Amino acid sequence: MKFNEKLLEIIVCPECKKDLKLTTDRKGLRCSQCKRVYQIDENGIPHLLLEEARVEE
Repeated sequence: MKFNEKLLEIIVCPECKKDLKLTTDRKGLRCSQCKRVYQIDENGIPHLLLEEARVEE
């Protein structure tokens, strides 16, 4: 199932509360401020858990 991009209008990074953007591979959401990436599962559900996020440079 595909991620519903309309969710980007209402969800924010749980750490710093900044905007999230879809990654280029469309498998994650990247925070514009703290650079955390949250995985989107095969059902299109984003996992917004800090302990599961990875930080990209």
